[in-house]
Amino acid sequence: MTAGTTAPGTTTAEHELAALTREHGRPLFALLLRLSDGDRQRAEDLVQETLVRAWQHPEALRAENFASARPWLLTVARRLAIDARRARRARPPEVVDEVPENARVTADHAERAAAALDVREAVKTLTPHHRDVLVLVYFRGASVAEAAEILGIPPGTVKSRAYYALRALRQVLPGYATDLR
Repeated sequence: MTAGTTAPGTTTAEHELAALTREHGRPLFALLLRLSDGDRQRAEDLVQETLVRAWQHPEALRAENFASARPWLLTVARRLAIDARRARRARPPEVVDEVPENARVTADHAERAAAALDVREAVKTLTPHHRDVLVLVYFRGASVAEAAEILGIPPGTVKSRAYYALRALRQVLPGYATDLR
């Protein structure tokens, strides 16, 4: 198709838009590339959005007090770039499909939750003396001396009860034996 000919099914508005693109596309792209920090894809999208706005508002381009449509187009493009930058800052960054090499891998919490339930049920099978020592020393982080003072028993008794409580748990939880050593 040569210049000046029309393709079947095209309208005058489409021809005007094509002429705008030919005449003002490069300056628009140059401006938007600078405003997009060199991101070519974003600049191309903003050029396209600017031209869509021009197509939606042909009366602004035909205003008699404009010698050229370029000032209007550049103003619209600049405002679109500013709006796009504000929108990017207002929302969290987009997540890509790839997992970065230095990303921390978190374990599945389902296994830990199931293990905690198993341990909780196993602790219930202990005698109250063994359970009290185990809860204080292992679950609440008390030292042997602190547990002895709280329970009113000698530190040696705290150590022996803790030993026998762990031994009983190993028998009740054979799959967890390596975790209890």
